[in-house]
Amino acid sequence: MANTKSAEKSARQAEKHRTRNVALRSRARSGLRKVTAAIGAGDKAAAGAAYREASSGIDSLASKGKIHRNKAARHKSRLAARIKKMK
Repeated sequence: MANTKSAEKSARQAEKHRTRNVALRSRARSGLRKVTAAIGAGDKAAAGAAYREASSGIDSLASKGKIHRNKAARHKSRLAARIKKMK
């Protein structure tokens, strides 16, 4: 429990930030799942479209510092390679 006014405020802010971060991460993960599902279904066009959406979500997380930029690049690279490998 917070003992000072400033600690109470920072606790409120931390909760707001946590809620926002959870939503952003969830949106990015949903995008990744959509790409993976499209790859599994063998639909290259749908996978490409889903990849473009997921890529922007991942970049958004990285630019805000919610995930490391190398992790974002790794996710995007692996997805792009799987899409490129499709026939």
